[in-house]
This record gives sequence, C-alpha cells and structure tokens, in this order.
Amino acid sequence: MAVVIDASALFALTDRREPSHARIRSLLNGEVEAIVVPQAVLPEACHLVRTRLGAWAEVALVQGLVTSDWRLEPLVVADMPRVAELVEGYADADFGFVDAALVATAERLGVRRIYTLDRRHFSLVRPRHAETFELLP
Repeated sequence: MAVVIDASALFALTDRREPSHARIRSLLNGEVEAIVVPQAVLPEACHLVRTRLGAWAEVALVQGLVTSDWRLEPLVVADMPRVAELVEGYADADFGFVDAALVATAERLGVRRIYTLDRRHFSLVRPRHAETFELLP
C-alpha cells in the first residue's frame, strides 16, 4: 500500500520553523509504506515554499524529491470526472482542484492515509473506497 502527501505537509517538511515540521519529518522518515506525491500538488507546494521561504527553499524541495524514493503520481484523464464531482460537491467548503485531484488520485490507488495539515477539507470528504481517510500527523 502507499500514503499520499499534500502541499501543506510538503511545506511543513520544508519549513523548519513550522510547528509541525519535526513531527512530519519524523513520521515520514519512519514511514513503511510508499510515499506518493500527486503531481497536481507540486505547483501549490512550490508556490507556498517560494513565496514564503524563497527560491532556494523551493530548489531544496525539488532536489529533495529528485533524490528521494518517493513516487510522483500523475493525474490521469480517468481521474477528471471525480475531480469535477468533488469540486462541485464541496464547493461551499472551498474544496478546490488541487485537493480534489489528491483525493481522486488516492481513490484510484486505493490509498487511505494522507499526510496533511488541512484537516478541515480532507475530513469532510467521503472517499469512494473507504469510510474515511486517515489524516496524519
């Protein structure tokens, strides 16, 4: 099986001043499952890192992904109807494309565990393949 990681967790992993940094780093270092980075979250994560921490932090994030054994997972055409359904269904909760793409990817892969600091959004979603997602940390 695997786990997926969202932009907020990637940002926290990059920002040593983030209160969740040490916890997320420790959990990910000890993670026994494959770590999957949905490619749809990368632009958001890189934007957060660049605008808040600077260009060199963004470079470090990208280089870290290059040298890690984490898997980048593309969004595929078959995911798009589910993305649209999620964006529409949770529009009142401001659940956008990136979060919906992560959920669609997790559903396609059968993943139930998400590393995120965005509990508000991901706790609302009812995945198709499980009763709920397990949100970490």
